[in-house]
Amino acid sequence: MDQDRNRDHGGNCCSCCLSFIFTAGLTSLFLWLSLRPDKPKCWIQEFYIPALNKSHNSPDNTTLNFMIRLDNPNRDQGVYYDDVHLSFSNTNTTTNSSVLLVANYTVPKFYQGHKKKAKKPGHVLPVNNQTVLRAVLPNGSAVFRVDLKTQVRFKIVFWKTKRYRIEVGADVEVNGDGVKAHKKNIRMRKSDSSTRLRSYFPICVLMNLLVFFANC
Repeated sequence: MDQDRNRDHGGNCCSCCLSFIFTAGLTSLFLWLSLRPDKPKCWIQEFYIPALNKSHNSPDNTTLNFMIRLDNPNRDQGVYYDDVHLSFSNTNTTTNSSVLLVANYTVPKFYQGHKKKAKKPGHVLPVNNQTVLRAVLPNGSAVFRVDLKTQVRFKIVFWKTKRYRIEVGADVEVNGDGVKAHKKNIRMRKSDSSTRLRSYFPICVLMNLLVFFANC
C-alpha cells in the first residue's frame, strides 16, 4: 500500500514537473518572439553643400550640412546608442578610382524611447576643400557616400542587453542646387559586418529551468 502511494505520489510530481516545464517553455518562446528587438532604421533626411549650388556662386563654402534620422521600431524596447560615428566620402571615377575621405562627424550617445524617431542635424567642414569639388561629375551632379557606425543596447523592462554593432551606409546624389537630388529620405543599409540582433534571454531562462528540474 505504502509503495503504491509513493509511486502515485512520485508520478504526480513528475507530471507536475513536466507540465511546468512545458508551460515555461511556451512562455519563454512567447517572450522570445514578442521581446526580440529589431535593429534601428537609419535614414539620410537632408543633405546640402553650398559650394555645389551654382546659383549662389560660393565655391569656398564647402561645409556639409545634413540631417540623419534614427527610428526605433520596437514597441517594448528602448535603445541606448553609443556615440554615432559618421564618415563622408566620394568616389569620382573620372579622376580617381579610390575612395576619398571628405569628413568625419560624431553624434554624442543618447537614449531613444519606444517607437520614437530621433532627428540629428549637423554640419562639418571637409578635411580638404578639393575633395568636395572633385566629387562633381561632368553632368554637374555629385555623389557622396555616408557611412554610419555605432553600438546599441536594448532596454527590455529593467534589463539591458549586450552591445550590438551597427554599420550602415548609403550613396547620396547631389544636384546642381547643392542638395540631395531626390526628396525622398534615403535608407541606410547594413553592411555584411553588421551584427545580427537577437535576444537570448528567454531561451537562457528556459534552459536554466530544464537543468534545475532535471536535477530534482
